[in-house]
Amino acid sequence: MPNRAADFDLVRKLALELPGVEESSAYGARAFKVHGKLLACTPVNRSAEPGSLAVRVDINDRAHLLVEAPSAYYVTDHYVPYPMVLVRLARVTPDVLRDLLRMSHKFVTAKSKSGTTSQPSRRRKSRSA
Repeated sequence: MPNRAADFDLVRKLALELPGVEESSAYGARAFKVHGKLLACTPVNRSAEPGSLAVRVDINDRAHLLVEAPSAYYVTDHYVPYPMVLVRLARVTPDVLRDLLRMSHKFVTAKSKSGTTSQPSRRRKSRSA
């Protein structure tokens, strides 16, 4: 495969190669999910640049990506609270995109297996008689 910039067709191809990933939608946009959990999607918030992809990643991994390649990865104020990074598809190669989607898959499936969620749990107080 030539070393060219990524596009959404390549995102589809690479995402669907991962175990359990299905093409879906999220907030009315094209998306990929694994076991019903969002992996990556076309960002719908207006703050994202055209030609971007929103990918779920660990917040620490996101920080590393932003420092390592700020021309390829970014976040806007809207996405800061979420474990996501925005990717300028024209700035990443197929190999980089493959690695990023694998990172996301590992992050999403690890969260599913551990039973944790991105939202804090709300426990009911036990009632004592």
